[in-house]
Amino acid sequence: MERLSSAAIIPYSFIGARDDIFMQFGLVWNMIKEPLIIPLLRMAVAMCLVMSVMIFAERLYMGVVIILVHVFGRKPEKRYKWEPIKDDVELGSSNYPMVLVQIPMFNEREVYQLSIGACCSLTWPSDRLIIQVLDDSTDPTCKAMVERECQRWAGKGINIKYEIRDNRTGYKSGALKEGLKRSYAKNCDYVAIFDADFQPEPDFLSRSIPFFVHNPNVALVQARWRFVNNNECLMTRFQEMSLDYHFKIEQEVGSSTHAFFGFNGNWTAGVWRIAAINEAGGWKDRTTVEDMDLAVRASLKGWKFVYLGTLQVKSELPSTFKAFRHQQHRWSCGPANLFKKMVMEVITNKKVSVWQKVHVIYSFFFVRKIIAHIFAFFFYCIVLPATILVPEVTVPKWGGVYIPTIITLLNSVGTPRSIHLVVFWILFENVMSLHRTKATIIGILEFSRVNEWIVTEKLGDFLKNKVGAKAPKKFRLNIGDRLHFLELAVGCYLFFCACYDFVFGKDNYFIFFYTQSLAFFIMGFGYVGTIVPTS
Repeated sequence: MERLSSAAIIPYSFIGARDDIFMQFGLVWNMIKEPLIIPLLRMAVAMCLVMSVMIFAERLYMGVVIILVHVFGRKPEKRYKWEPIKDDVELGSSNYPMVLVQIPMFNEREVYQLSIGACCSLTWPSDRLIIQVLDDSTDPTCKAMVERECQRWAGKGINIKYEIRDNRTGYKSGALKEGLKRSYAKNCDYVAIFDADFQPEPDFLSRSIPFFVHNPNVALVQARWRFVNNNECLMTRFQEMSLDYHFKIEQEVGSSTHAFFGFNGNWTAGVWRIAAINEAGGWKDRTTVEDMDLAVRASLKGWKFVYLGTLQVKSELPSTFKAFRHQQHRWSCGPANLFKKMVMEVITNKKVSVWQKVHVIYSFFFVRKIIAHIFAFFFYCIVLPATILVPEVTVPKWGGVYIPTIITLLNSVGTPRSIHLVVFWILFENVMSLHRTKATIIGILEFSRVNEWIVTEKLGDFLKNKVGAKAPKKFRLNIGDRLHFLELAVGCYLFFCACYDFVFGKDNYFIFFYTQSLAFFIMGFGYVGTIVPTS
């Protein structure tokens, strides 16, 4: 058989360029650009524009609703019957319903005293209140500390129970489920849940329980989180901006229009009607957002939820980038996985209206939990920079500048005091969108990390209370902990696109690409959330 010549396999134009790798790359690029790259990029731009309009419409809708809520004064106290529970001379304290307060914890040596002390100080008849500490700690020293704290409060006359398990099946939801099985818990009507770093005010129960007493269709009363360490560093300020929008806008809109919203990500700072939990099937551990799972199932049974924005509970934000990344993975992966598992159940449900189904499937899950994460990373960090390298594909100004600007302004209204940080917040959120997108895809496709559960590290007042405590000045030697290679890779890509646009571009996108690449480099090299401030 006659031997094939190299020219028969390799185009003639390659032969003179074999020794120049850059020229070969340029030739390959020109060969695939027209038939493959341009059509795919145009399709990606079209998808991003559609997602952008979806998010814009959702944000605009919520903005209009929240304005109407404030204009017409549609407060929960007006939409639902609410009267304070008063002492009865004949009935005495039995006029008050039995309330169980659950405090799930896992190796929480820095903050366990905060939640136990706050819950034991709740204003409620002592014979109608049970404090239940669910300790899944694996650290024997920490367990002993928590048990001693419970004994100390029991010595003051508080009805407090210290419960442990032989295993951590179901993680936190498993502990809550086991806690409800105790004989004394079966006599309770309602259960309030507070994570180990949450500190309710003394009047928490007196302001929330009346909604249940006078409205038999209410399953959940949710309070708003107030952050005790929001001024600790820039990262906590950014978290406050994101979560304030969630509480002040998303939760308020869901409660005002459909009496539905997702129970918060730590199953905390809320009160459940135990009958509603049982009717919905109880706590399940099929995803990492069992709280949201329970909320959706309860809503499909026809139960209503009340959000009290004026009832605030102190809590702590993650102070380290590592802890924040783990938290965001769980909060992004879980909802996507739950959406996949429950979408057909919502569609076929007969007890809720079509409009509420649309709200749950489209607004609550699809736009807020999936599209919002994917769009931020896919458009700003992949597609838009790619159009610089392929000038044949353009992004209209309304899609690349105007709509994103309006969405950003609408997202920042929840925290007016931090409006001057909005540019830095955008850069930070775009970096975090990398992890949220990855987690969302893992949740939808159910990859190996779909049920990964890592407890968010909490510091409480540990560093502040240590006499002479100082932030470490030396960098970590563990490169694996210090460097984040995904952020560095995306940063290099954006930096290259910025340089190319600076030389050949016409739209001046290089200003954004340079600053965004710098944000990826800063977080990639571990300069965010590595050192915890002491003041």
